[in-house]
Amino acid sequence: MTAVAEAVSGGLIGGRLWLYANYHCNLTCAYCLTESAPAVARRQIPVGGLPGIAAEAREAGFTALGVTGGEPFLVAGMAGALAAMAAELPTVVLSNGTLFTPRLLNELTVLAGRDVAVQISLDSADPEANDEMRGPRNFARVVDAIPRLRARGIRVRVATTGDGVEPDALARLCELHRSLGVSDEDHVVRPIVRRGRAIDHGLGVDAGLADLPAELTITADGAFWSPFGPTVHGGRLDTDLLLTRTTRPLSIPAAAMLRIAGAATSRPASGPPRIR
Repeated sequence: MTAVAEAVSGGLIGGRLWLYANYHCNLTCAYCLTESAPAVARRQIPVGGLPGIAAEAREAGFTALGVTGGEPFLVAGMAGALAAMAAELPTVVLSNGTLFTPRLLNELTVLAGRDVAVQISLDSADPEANDEMRGPRNFARVVDAIPRLRARGIRVRVATTGDGVEPDALARLCELHRSLGVSDEDHVVRPIVRRGRAIDHGLGVDAGLADLPAELTITADGAFWSPFGPTVHGGRLDTDLLLTRTTRPLSIPAAAMLRIAGAATSRPASGPPRIR
Protein backbone atom coordinates (compact mmCIF):
# COMPACT_ATOMS: atom_id res chain seq x y z
CA MET A 1 0.00 0.00 0.00
CA THR A 2 1.35 3.45 -0.92
CA ALA A 3 1.73 6.28 1.59
CA VAL A 4 -1.21 8.07 -0.02
CA ALA A 5 -3.38 4.95 0.10
CA GLU A 6 -2.58 4.50 3.79
CA ALA A 7 -3.41 8.14 4.52
CA VAL A 8 -6.69 7.87 2.64
CA SER A 9 -7.59 4.61 4.35
CA GLY A 10 -6.78 6.12 7.74
CA GLY A 11 -8.82 9.26 7.10
CA LEU A 12 -5.78 11.55 7.21
CA ILE A 13 -6.55 12.98 3.75
CA GLY A 14 -9.43 12.64 1.32
CA GLY A 15 -9.25 10.15 -1.50
CA ARG A 16 -10.30 12.55 -4.26
CA LEU A 17 -7.64 14.46 -6.19
CA TRP A 18 -8.99 17.76 -7.50
CA LEU A 19 -7.89 19.45 -10.72
CA TYR A 20 -8.65 23.07 -11.59
CA ALA A 21 -8.92 22.65 -15.33
CA ASN A 22 -9.20 26.41 -15.87
CA TYR A 23 -10.17 29.70 -14.24
CA HIS A 24 -12.25 31.46 -16.90
CA CYS A 25 -16.04 31.15 -16.97
CA ASN A 26 -19.05 32.42 -18.89
CA LEU A 27 -20.72 33.50 -15.61
CA THR A 28 -19.79 35.92 -12.82
CA CYS A 29 -21.35 34.35 -9.73
CA ALA A 30 -21.65 36.44 -6.57
CA TYR A 31 -19.83 33.93 -4.35
CA CYS A 32 -17.27 32.56 -6.82
CA LEU A 33 -14.14 31.39 -5.02
CA THR A 34 -11.86 32.19 -7.94
CA GLU A 35 -13.40 35.45 -9.24
CA SER A 36 -14.01 33.57 -12.48
CA ALA A 37 -15.57 35.56 -15.32
CA PRO A 38 -15.51 35.74 -19.12
CA ALA A 39 -12.60 38.18 -19.28
CA VAL A 40 -10.16 36.62 -16.79
CA ALA A 41 -6.85 35.18 -17.95
CA ARG A 42 -7.03 31.69 -19.48
CA ARG A 43 -4.91 29.98 -16.82
CA GLN A 44 -5.47 26.26 -17.27
CA ILE A 45 -3.94 22.83 -17.02
CA PRO A 46 -3.33 21.60 -20.60
CA VAL A 47 -6.32 19.39 -21.33
CA GLY A 48 -4.10 16.78 -22.95
CA GLY A 49 -2.26 16.34 -19.66
CA LEU A 50 -5.32 15.55 -17.55
CA PRO A 51 -5.43 11.80 -18.32
CA GLY A 52 -1.74 11.49 -17.39
CA ILE A 53 -2.37 13.14 -14.02
CA ALA A 54 -5.29 10.75 -13.53
CA ALA A 55 -3.03 7.76 -14.17
CA GLU A 56 -0.48 9.10 -11.67
CA ALA A 57 -3.27 9.59 -9.13
CA ARG A 58 -4.41 5.98 -9.45
CA GLU A 59 -0.85 4.68 -9.09
CA ALA A 60 -0.27 6.94 -6.06
CA GLY A 61 -3.30 5.54 -4.23
CA PHE A 62 -5.98 8.20 -4.75
CA THR A 63 -9.47 6.76 -5.13
CA ALA A 64 -11.35 9.40 -7.16
CA LEU A 65 -10.93 12.53 -9.27
CA GLY A 66 -12.66 15.90 -9.37
CA VAL A 67 -12.44 18.47 -12.16
CA THR A 68 -13.47 22.07 -11.53
CA GLY A 69 -12.79 25.62 -12.68
CA GLY A 70 -13.85 28.19 -13.91
CA GLU A 71 -16.18 26.37 -16.22
CA PRO A 72 -14.46 23.19 -17.43
CA PHE A 73 -16.65 22.84 -20.51
CA LEU A 74 -15.21 26.03 -21.96
CA VAL A 75 -12.04 23.98 -22.56
CA ALA A 76 -11.96 22.29 -25.96
CA GLY A 77 -11.44 18.54 -25.74
CA MET A 78 -12.76 18.24 -22.19
CA ALA A 79 -15.22 15.44 -23.01
CA GLY A 80 -12.50 13.15 -24.33
CA ALA A 81 -10.21 13.98 -21.42
CA LEU A 82 -12.94 13.12 -18.92
CA ALA A 83 -13.57 9.79 -20.62
CA ALA A 84 -9.87 8.93 -20.37
CA MET A 85 -9.75 10.03 -16.74
CA ALA A 86 -12.78 7.94 -15.83
CA ALA A 87 -10.95 4.91 -17.22
CA GLU A 88 -8.41 5.48 -14.42
CA LEU A 89 -10.62 6.52 -11.48
CA PRO A 90 -14.22 7.57 -10.77
CA THR A 91 -14.50 11.18 -11.87
CA VAL A 92 -16.83 14.10 -11.16
CA VAL A 93 -16.75 17.34 -13.16
CA LEU A 94 -18.32 20.54 -11.83
CA SER A 95 -20.29 22.75 -14.22
CA ASN A 96 -22.64 25.72 -14.13
CA GLY A 97 -24.89 23.85 -16.55
CA THR A 98 -25.37 26.65 -19.09
CA LEU A 99 -23.24 25.48 -22.03
CA PHE A 100 -24.91 22.22 -23.00
CA THR A 101 -25.74 22.98 -26.61
CA PRO A 102 -26.68 20.09 -28.94
CA ARG A 103 -23.08 20.07 -30.21
CA LEU A 104 -21.57 19.73 -26.73
CA LEU A 105 -24.15 17.17 -25.69
CA ASN A 106 -23.18 15.06 -28.70
CA GLU A 107 -19.52 15.29 -27.66
CA LEU A 108 -20.46 14.18 -24.16
CA THR A 109 -22.04 10.93 -25.35
CA VAL A 110 -18.54 9.45 -24.95
CA LEU A 111 -19.19 9.63 -21.19
CA ALA A 112 -22.30 7.42 -21.30
CA GLY A 113 -21.89 4.36 -19.12
CA ARG A 114 -18.54 5.50 -17.74
CA ASP A 115 -17.75 6.15 -14.09
CA VAL A 116 -18.14 9.90 -14.43
CA ALA A 117 -20.73 12.37 -13.16
CA VAL A 118 -21.50 15.93 -14.17
CA GLN A 119 -22.22 17.99 -11.05
CA ILE A 120 -24.35 21.03 -11.87
CA SER A 121 -24.92 24.01 -9.60
CA LEU A 122 -28.54 24.78 -8.69
CA ASP A 123 -29.07 26.93 -5.61
CA SER A 124 -32.84 27.40 -5.43
CA ALA A 125 -36.13 26.12 -6.83
CA ASP A 126 -37.07 29.78 -7.22
CA PRO A 127 -35.67 31.03 -10.55
CA GLU A 128 -35.27 34.60 -9.34
CA ALA A 129 -33.42 33.63 -6.17
CA ASN A 130 -31.15 31.28 -8.08
CA ASP A 131 -30.38 33.75 -10.85
CA GLU A 132 -29.72 36.61 -8.43
CA MET A 133 -26.59 34.78 -7.27
CA ARG A 134 -25.57 33.08 -10.51
CA GLY A 135 -26.75 35.16 -13.46
CA PRO A 136 -29.71 35.76 -15.83
CA ARG A 137 -31.49 32.66 -17.18
CA ASN A 138 -29.17 30.33 -15.26
CA PHE A 139 -32.10 28.46 -13.71
CA ALA A 140 -33.85 27.85 -17.03
CA ARG A 141 -30.71 26.57 -18.70
CA VAL A 142 -29.87 24.22 -15.83
CA VAL A 143 -33.37 22.75 -15.65
CA ASP A 144 -33.24 22.20 -19.41
CA ALA A 145 -29.76 20.65 -19.36
CA ILE A 146 -30.20 18.04 -16.63
CA PRO A 147 -32.73 15.81 -18.42
CA ARG A 148 -30.81 16.17 -21.70
CA LEU A 149 -27.64 14.88 -20.05
CA ARG A 150 -29.49 12.03 -18.37
CA ALA A 151 -31.13 11.08 -21.66
CA ARG A 152 -27.63 10.47 -23.02
CA GLY A 153 -26.80 8.08 -20.20
CA ILE A 154 -24.71 10.56 -18.20
CA ARG A 155 -24.99 10.62 -14.42
CA VAL A 156 -25.93 14.04 -13.07
CA ARG A 157 -25.40 15.41 -9.59
CA VAL A 158 -26.78 18.70 -8.24
CA ALA A 159 -24.83 21.01 -5.93
CA THR A 160 -26.55 23.66 -3.83
CA THR A 161 -24.43 26.44 -2.31
CA GLY A 162 -25.84 29.01 0.09
CA ASP A 163 -25.66 30.86 3.37
CA GLY A 164 -28.03 28.55 5.23
CA VAL A 165 -30.80 27.10 3.07
CA GLU A 166 -34.19 27.31 4.82
CA PRO A 167 -35.89 23.91 5.32
CA ASP A 168 -38.91 24.82 3.18
CA ALA A 169 -36.70 26.14 0.38
CA LEU A 170 -34.55 23.02 0.56
CA ALA A 171 -37.64 20.80 0.42
CA ARG A 172 -38.84 22.57 -2.75
CA LEU A 173 -35.40 22.24 -4.30
CA CYS A 174 -35.29 18.53 -3.50
CA GLU A 175 -38.70 18.06 -5.11
CA LEU A 176 -37.33 19.78 -8.20
CA HIS A 177 -34.16 17.74 -8.54
CA ARG A 178 -36.09 14.52 -7.96
CA SER A 179 -38.51 15.51 -10.72
CA LEU A 180 -35.49 15.93 -12.99
CA GLY A 181 -34.30 12.41 -12.17
CA VAL A 182 -31.54 13.34 -9.69
CA SER A 183 -31.70 11.30 -6.49
CA ASP A 184 -31.12 12.59 -2.97
CA GLU A 185 -27.84 10.66 -2.98
CA ASP A 186 -26.68 12.86 -5.85
CA HIS A 187 -27.60 16.16 -4.20
CA VAL A 188 -24.83 18.02 -2.38
CA VAL A 189 -25.57 20.98 -0.06
CA ARG A 190 -22.65 23.14 1.06
CA PRO A 191 -22.09 26.55 2.64
CA ILE A 192 -20.52 29.55 0.96
CA VAL A 193 -16.91 29.97 2.03
CA ARG A 194 -15.78 33.56 2.53
CA ARG A 195 -13.04 33.58 -0.05
CA GLY A 196 -12.86 35.07 -3.52
CA ARG A 197 -15.80 37.20 -4.64
CA ALA A 198 -17.84 36.20 -1.57
CA ILE A 199 -15.66 38.55 0.51
CA ASP A 200 -16.83 41.57 -1.46
CA HIS A 201 -20.48 40.60 -1.03
CA GLY A 202 -20.21 39.81 2.67
CA LEU A 203 -21.18 36.20 2.10
CA GLY A 204 -20.13 32.93 3.64
CA VAL A 205 -18.28 31.47 6.59
CA ASP A 206 -14.63 31.96 7.47
CA ALA A 207 -12.65 28.75 7.12
CA GLY A 208 -8.99 27.87 7.45
CA LEU A 209 -6.84 24.81 6.91
CA ALA A 210 -8.32 22.88 9.85
CA ASP A 211 -11.89 23.53 8.65
CA LEU A 212 -11.48 22.63 4.97
CA PRO A 213 -11.36 19.15 3.44
CA ALA A 214 -7.83 17.81 3.10
CA GLU A 215 -8.06 16.99 -0.60
CA LEU A 216 -4.97 17.58 -2.72
CA THR A 217 -5.78 20.10 -5.45
CA ILE A 218 -3.72 20.72 -8.59
CA THR A 219 -3.90 23.95 -10.59
CA ALA A 220 -1.87 25.77 -13.22
CA ASP A 221 -0.36 27.77 -10.35
CA GLY A 222 0.62 24.93 -8.03
CA ALA A 223 -0.75 22.38 -5.57
CA PHE A 224 -3.10 23.33 -2.72
CA TRP A 225 -4.44 21.82 0.49
CA SER A 226 -8.09 21.85 -0.59
CA PRO A 227 -10.30 22.70 -3.59
CA PHE A 228 -11.29 25.74 -1.48
CA GLY A 229 -7.62 26.80 -1.44
CA PRO A 230 -6.61 28.17 -4.87
CA THR A 231 -8.95 31.13 -4.54
CA VAL A 232 -8.60 34.61 -6.01
CA HIS A 233 -9.45 37.98 -4.48
CA GLY A 234 -8.81 41.36 -6.03
CA GLY A 235 -7.34 39.60 -9.03
CA ARG A 236 -4.60 38.00 -6.94
CA LEU A 237 -4.17 34.31 -6.17
CA ASP A 238 -4.45 33.38 -2.47
CA THR A 239 -1.41 31.38 -1.38
CA ASP A 240 -2.22 30.71 2.29
CA LEU A 241 -3.15 27.11 1.42
CA LEU A 242 -0.45 26.60 -1.21
CA LEU A 243 1.57 23.40 -0.70
CA THR A 244 4.09 23.69 -3.53
CA ARG A 245 4.42 25.31 -6.94
CA THR A 246 5.59 21.94 -8.28
CA THR A 247 2.75 19.72 -9.50
CA ARG A 248 4.48 16.99 -11.50
CA PRO A 249 5.38 14.35 -10.79
CA LEU A 250 2.36 14.03 -8.51
CA SER A 251 4.52 12.40 -5.84
CA ILE A 252 6.00 15.82 -4.93
CA PRO A 253 2.76 17.63 -3.99
CA ALA A 254 1.38 14.40 -2.50
CA ALA A 255 4.37 14.19 -0.16
CA ALA A 256 3.91 17.84 0.84
CA MET A 257 0.24 17.17 1.52
CA LEU A 258 1.04 14.19 3.74
CA ARG A 259 3.61 16.15 5.77
CA ILE A 260 1.19 18.99 6.50
CA ALA A 261 -1.75 16.65 7.12
CA GLY A 262 0.31 14.79 9.70
CA ALA A 263 1.15 18.04 11.47
CA ALA A 264 -2.45 19.32 11.25
CA THR A 265 -3.81 16.32 13.14
CA SER A 266 -2.01 17.50 16.27
CA ARG A 267 -3.72 20.91 16.21
CA PRO A 268 -7.34 21.45 17.32
CA ALA A 269 -9.79 22.68 14.70
CA SER A 270 -11.15 26.18 15.09
CA GLY A 271 -13.95 28.21 13.57
CA PRO A 272 -17.04 26.74 11.88
CA PRO A 273 -17.76 23.06 11.29
CA ARG A 274 -15.63 21.41 8.65
CA ILE A 275 -16.69 22.07 5.07
CA ARG A 276 -17.60 18.98 3.07
